[in-house]
Amino acid sequence: MPQFDADLLPIVRRFEAAGFRAWPASSVHYDGTWVVRLTAGHPAKRLNSINPLDPGDCDNLTERIARASRRFEAYGRPTTFRMSPLGGAFISAYLDQEGWSRFSESVVMSIDLSAVDLDNVLSQIPMKDMARFISAAMTVHDFEPSIRPGLSEIVSSIEPESGLFLLEDDDRPVASAICVHDGDLAGLFEVATFSGERGKGHGRRVVLSALKWARLRGAKIGWLQVEASNTVALSLYKSLGFRRVYDYHYRQPPK
Repeated sequence: MPQFDADLLPIVRRFEAAGFRAWPASSVHYDGTWVVRLTAGHPAKRLNSINPLDPGDCDNLTERIARASRRFEAYGRPTTFRMSPLGGAFISAYLDQEGWSRFSESVVMSIDLSAVDLDNVLSQIPMKDMARFISAAMTVHDFEPSIRPGLSEIVSSIEPESGLFLLEDDDRPVASAICVHDGDLAGLFEVATFSGERGKGHGRRVVLSALKWARLRGAKIGWLQVEASNTVALSLYKSLGFRRVYDYHYRQPPK
């Protein structure tokens, strides 16, 4: 993992807080500065994880992890830490010592919207019909039908202004994205292109349309989260001008 600059911690805190608001869990508990997020209707790790938000908050780890684990067990979820730079070295060392696995390395990226040429980008009006958008997003992502109620609940619970973007070809959904406008930030979530339509520029089009919509509303910084193994998406975002800000990963106890 690249060396992290501690001076960026305030920026990390800002993006982490924006991420919580943009993709809300149905149940949130606090243990000190740990945010324990759980969502019965959706299995996504970021919605079902322990998120330490202060590198110095690392007392009584055994007791606190056991307490959090009981919450995860009640939800039928594996106890999972989401470790951003705010997790700190002490908790990471403890989890290493206890044999916790490390997986799903992800990258948080951002872009200065004033530096992006959006003048010739299609001005797309976000969808107002959430049910139709959810149906289309389910198709684009190839989600299991069981995900639909949870995804609908999450999208309807987003408090900042959000835009639901969909590209269609002959009335078939080919790409989708959710853009959350939060102050001067524009967060991109659930960006995807249908498997049979990749490589045709649909992802680029939907991302640029979403960013143009957000910039017209006053957003100055675009940001997103992407798995480090998703080389196609990383290549797209880098070509648009997104740059890495920090990384995070997940940890789970030995089975």
